[in-house]
Amino acid sequence: MESERLKLVVPSLDFIDAMHAVIEECKPELSEFLPWVSDTLTLKALEQNIKEAVINFSNFSGEFWFNIIEKKTGSFIGAVGFIVRDESVPYFEIGYWLQTSKVGFGYITEAIGLVEHYAFNDKGAMRVEIKMAATNLKSQAVAKRCGYGLEGQLVNSRRLPSGELDSTLVYSKTCF
Repeated sequence: MESERLKLVVPSLDFIDAMHAVIEECKPELSEFLPWVSDTLTLKALEQNIKEAVINFSNFSGEFWFNIIEKKTGSFIGAVGFIVRDESVPYFEIGYWLQTSKVGFGYITEAIGLVEHYAFNDKGAMRVEIKMAATNLKSQAVAKRCGYGLEGQLVNSRRLPSGELDSTLVYSKTCF
């Protein structure tokens, strides 16, 4: 899948070194809301996660992502993907993260547009949602900018990696 500035590439070990480098570079920002970004994330653990994502992608099940490649530079800059929540609906959740130096340029909005199109047009989605910590103001802005509506707040439903209690916001788009 491609847009004007981005190419989304299926999960692959081809990007493991670049992905690991970006995660390490952006660890202070990413670890605020993403529990898997910690000092225990090794290259070996990332490799295993990518292998699982490759299998999940080929089966269109579980959790998988697309590597976000900036077309101008050919650089890996983040990931956007799916959790298949209920294939019988079909209903999917979108997740994403981006290299800190690329935040604020509309890349995630562009990437979400691509995967959302894929979900609704290629996979027959009836519902796509984005969930985030209530304190994650940047993700709230992304969901709103992408046209997702706030459906609700799950009060005291998650622990942040810091250990603080937070709520979860649920934004969605549906196909009628």
